[in-house]
Parts: sequence; C-alpha cells; structure tokens
Amino acid sequence: MMKKKFIHLIETELLKKVVIKSEKAHNPVTAEHIPIGWKCVGVGNYAAVFMHYTEPELVVKINIVDKENLEKEADIYRRLGNHPSYSHLIYEGDNYLVLKRLEGITMYNAFAKGIRIPETVIKDINEALEYARSRGLNPFDIHGKNVMMKDGRGYVVDVSDFYKQGKDEKWEDLVKAYNKLYKKTLYKYPVKIPFKALDIIRHTYRFYKKIRRKLQWQN
Repeated sequence: MMKKKFIHLIETELLKKVVIKSEKAHNPVTAEHIPIGWKCVGVGNYAAVFMHYTEPELVVKINIVDKENLEKEADIYRRLGNHPSYSHLIYEGDNYLVLKRLEGITMYNAFAKGIRIPETVIKDINEALEYARSRGLNPFDIHGKNVMMKDGRGYVVDVSDFYKQGKDEKWEDLVKAYNKLYKKTLYKYPVKIPFKALDIIRHTYRFYKKIRRKLQWQN
C-alpha cells in the first residue's frame, strides 16, 4: 500500500508549487516551477505527469480539465484492472491520479531517434485495445505520442478518452502506415526524423482528416 507520506508530499509540495499551462489547442501543456526532487516525465494536451525520486515505480498525473474528466479516467483504470499493456490506478486525489509507472520510449520519439519499432509492439497494442473493448470501453485518441515500447513490448500510456463515443481512426491509420510504408523502409534502414518534420506530418494528418469529415458530411 502506498505510503501516506507520499500523498502528503504530492499535496503539500508538488500541487502547491508546480504551474501547468495550456497555451495552444492540440498542443502539449508545459510545466513550470517543478519542486526539487520531482521530475516531469510526460505531458499531454490536458495533463502533466511527474515522478519523485523516493517512489520511482509511481507517477502522479495532474489533470488541468474539470474533475468529472478525472473521475472518468479513474473509472477507466478500474475497469481495465491489471493488464500488462496498461498502467493501473494506485490512488485518486481531488485533481490528480497516482498510477503505476510505465517505462520505455513513445513511438513518436522512436521515429525521431531512428529506433526500430518491432511488429510485436503493434500486436501488443492491438491486443490491449481489443481487451479494452471487451471491458465496455471505446479506445479513443490512440497515436504515436501515447503508446510506448520497451524490450519489444507495447504499452498504452493514455486512456483518458476511452469513455468517448464514436470511432477514432488515428491508431488504425498508423497501423496501415506501419504495414505499408514503415516495415518496407525505415524498419530496414532506420534514420532519425526531425521533430519538426514529425509535427508537420501530424498537423497535415489532422487537416486531412478534418477536410475528409467535412466532405463526408456534405455528401
């Protein structure tokens, strides 16, 4: 069981000092004034994740959206239970969650660093998403920045949107690109892809999907 001392540290030190800012829509937040002993290990569009040196197997996810979204995410983790490709919930605070730490590198950063992404990673994530569906959830907003790999195994880092309705095609499109392009080129001949180039691809994809949805709606 997690130490009460760690909860006290979160609520009297981290939450009191850190400043999390969201400056642009669809861009990751920034974290400032991080207390000594804490390290920001990840950011998303609506949250930042921190680790303290005294509890290296845990992370603290601070959500900047309303409390309802945080409660939904906690419920998602409870429904997922213990699965090898997901983190799991340790503690739920007023505006933060304590989760088991997942180690590795995101697929996005693997592309940037020219690190090979084995097919086992794709298979693990596909299986994890099917498992989530079997638990009554709807995997949503799965992309290269919130899936991770380590030692050839795949992990889903962010499940916060699994309660949303509708179909999200980001992961499906990424798998298609992996099979049709990546395996035939960058897997065989790894090269580093600058973050600027990856961001251009990301924004172009978002624009393309927006235009496509608009045309489908008009038809």
